[in-house]
Amino acid sequence: MASVIPAAGTLPWRRRDGQLQVAIVHRPKYDDWSWAKGKLDPGEHPSVAAARETLEETGLVVRLGLPLPSAEYPVLDATGGPATKQVHYWAAKVVGGDGVLEHEIDEVAWVDVRTAHDRLDYARDREQLLALVRADRADELRTWPIALVRHAKARPRGKWDGDDRRRPLDAVGHEQARTVAAVLGAYGVTRVVSSSSERCVSTVEPYAVGRGLRLRTRDALSEEHFAESPVGALAQVARLLEKGDPSALCTHGPVLPSIIEKLQARVAHSLERGPVVAEQLRAAADDSLHKGEVLVCHVVGKGEDARVVDVEHIHT
Repeated sequence: MASVIPAAGTLPWRRRDGQLQVAIVHRPKYDDWSWAKGKLDPGEHPSVAAARETLEETGLVVRLGLPLPSAEYPVLDATGGPATKQVHYWAAKVVGGDGVLEHEIDEVAWVDVRTAHDRLDYARDREQLLALVRADRADELRTWPIALVRHAKARPRGKWDGDDRRRPLDAVGHEQARTVAAVLGAYGVTRVVSSSSERCVSTVEPYAVGRGLRLRTRDALSEEHFAESPVGALAQVARLLEKGDPSALCTHGPVLPSIIEKLQARVAHSLERGPVVAEQLRAAADDSLHKGEVLVCHVVGKGEDARVVDVEHIHT
């Protein structure tokens, strides 16, 4: 049985004079044009690898947007045996970087979609391009994320004598927090809101501190306040939708289903993927998230016009 080599990449996009453009890369070793991509590091989530590989190959810092169709094709593994390369892709918005090229890439070209379609050397790469174009035509390409985070693993309640709100993460939880930080970075989160409970704060604090972001703590997102009234927690979601900033919200298992249901109400069922997205959110609300997991909701618009157009459940 052939082994699977996981990889990830992006389709950076922009508009120039009203025209959609994408960035394709040229590899001199193979003399081909394709998307920026690369293999996952051990234990690395594909979304993190996609952003990292794009930066390493193109010098561009990107914020991941909509997930795009993946690609699978036969390759040889390190031993020369048969393997299948599985590449996960995302649409991506450039948010920084110096554009200095990595040695495997000798040119990055921003081209219109027709030119990209003609210049790409592999038919499989056109599937992602077509999906990107369809999203653009449906006005679903210019997205921003709300990343719902369930706090990482904490010390058991039975082994903690103090105030439960002060219960800290355990060793596994601190490792999960580092993974959460990497994931939030891939999606370019700029606003971080958390329950005031220690286990939630410690889950997203490494990311906020590492990015120099203000960490906003809210009692309304704690288990205790939510049990008294869910109004405050749901109001936090409404504020994020009103702001329209790439956001992360960290809270507890009992709080998440109501928050997810509020976002489920923002899915436009008339959209092609609307029923699928609604079902994904319903399943996440029913099953909740495991500790340290992230649910990335891709949103178009803000305020009353905000609508969820896709969702990703990220296991850490």
